[in-house]
This record gives sequence, C-alpha cells and structure tokens, in this order.
Amino acid sequence: MMTNKKTVFIVDDDESICRALKLLLTAYGFQVSTFLSAEKYFSAIQDSEKGCLVLDLHMPELNGWEVLKRVVKTGSKRPVIIISADENGGLKEQALKSGAVGFFQKPVKDRELIDLINKTYLN
Repeated sequence: MMTNKKTVFIVDDDESICRALKLLLTAYGFQVSTFLSAEKYFSAIQDSEKGCLVLDLHMPELNGWEVLKRVVKTGSKRPVIIISADENGGLKEQALKSGAVGFFQKPVKDRELIDLINKTYLN
C-alpha cells in the first residue's frame, strides 16, 4: 500500500496515551500505528520502513532506553522521539545523547510534537 502520508509509530504501554496521540496525529494527516509493547512493535515493523517513532520510556519488559539502543544499533535512520511522565531534568539530555531527536514530558504539547515530527521528515 503506497501512501504519501508521513508515518508515525507510537509505542506506549498506556492504551489511553496511544489512543490520544493517534487521534491527534491522524487529525494532522499522519498515518499512525500504535503498539502497547516494544516486542509488538519490533515484530510488526521492519527496520527499513520509513517513519518516526514516538516512544515511552517506562514499559514492562523492553523499556524505552533498550528500544532506543536497539533502533540505533541496527543503523536505522528512523527518528525517535522519547516521551515520559518522569520529571527528571536530565532525561532530555540523556535521550538526545542516546540518539533520540527529541524528548517531551507528558502531557505532550501537541503543537511541539507535530512540529518536531514534521521537521524529522525534512532530513
């Protein structure tokens, strides 16, 4: 299926976050796939598939740090945006140093997320 829509993959174990982000991003014209676990994401999406990954840090089994490390290690060019409810001030810097293109604290500011996803598609 060919589409000109920008694709976003959301991985968050909180179903309400997945649903809310999918509604938001779909309203802005993105094609969105959601996954409640990193395992489901990795089994469904090939490294070569184009798209932006919006990733929660705290999940059971594979957490966001492990997912980010795995994405970077594969050589994937997929941009990763980390989201977290944590209020640790150093997380943004850690996420960027680890290879993420952005970090947002929940609740995510809609416009900032949309702008960053669009920016990642220009590169």
